[in-house]
Amino acid sequence: MDLYLETFGFTANIVTPIFFIVFLGYLLRRLKVIDESFIAVGSKLVFTITLPALVFMSIAQMDFQAVFNPGQLTYVVIGTLLTYGIIWFLAARWIKDPKDLGVFVQGAFRSNFGIIGLAVSFNLFGQSGLAQASLLLALVIPLYNVMAIVCIMLPLSKERSLNLASAGIEILKNPLIIAVVLALPVSYFALPLPEVVSTTGRYFANLTLPLALLTIGGTLSMKSLRDSSVMAAWATATKLLLLPLFLTLGAWLVGFRGQELTLMMVLFACPTAAASFVMAKAMGGNAQLAANIVLTTTLGSVITISSAIYLVRVFGVI
Repeated sequence: MDLYLETFGFTANIVTPIFFIVFLGYLLRRLKVIDESFIAVGSKLVFTITLPALVFMSIAQMDFQAVFNPGQLTYVVIGTLLTYGIIWFLAARWIKDPKDLGVFVQGAFRSNFGIIGLAVSFNLFGQSGLAQASLLLALVIPLYNVMAIVCIMLPLSKERSLNLASAGIEILKNPLIIAVVLALPVSYFALPLPEVVSTTGRYFANLTLPLALLTIGGTLSMKSLRDSSVMAAWATATKLLLLPLFLTLGAWLVGFRGQELTLMMVLFACPTAAASFVMAKAMGGNAQLAANIVLTTTLGSVITISSAIYLVRVFGVI
């Protein structure tokens, strides 16, 4: 009983502050303290400035040689691509509308690791967890964006003419990808940052998690939840249960343990990224389905991430 209570308290301390801020954003939106304009501006500020600043500072100031784990990165790439292919193959068997297919696939694999994942990683392991999680984020940002564009674009290409060169340019212009590209050489060569850059970067980085979590909460809609479809339910089950279960178990069987295994579990278990809705809407996919998946995975992850952390704590992984 003592172990149960200790583990429950540990899990609650990790997860509760994150989702408290998410639901505070939902409450403030309902009370009209914040509105659509705040959410739109806040989301844009996070995407274009504060999250890239957090990613840049986390990567640039980490000890690259200490946290670089080629085995972990290789497993994440192979596991992500393999499950991506399986999800797409199976989904194509029963989802016939091209506007739905790519959105479903994206919703089932694309983790909100940049917001939820970094917050959980920091709460679990402090700066060392944030540094290693940032390196994982540096890997999955370009990977997720390319995969998302491909799975939405290809089904729709039969209906309309899509410009591949334009899509490639949009990927290269992604602020998060730019932040990763700029930060990796700084970290690898251990280049010192000027004090003014370091201080300013920390100010922006510190805005990221609370502002992003508030805006995610502000976008939640119970009406959208009631209107959620069977496809959203399957995407949610895949994202929150099947994917983290099989990929984490696979990582354990391969030999990963401790912090590196736990961080991969967090990566795989995170809810679907809110950016998936923006991308689906911009590219002509089923935006309502994308919104439903973001909503249901975000709400469901309160239980699944808490349970996952509880289990790794009970089994002595951390």
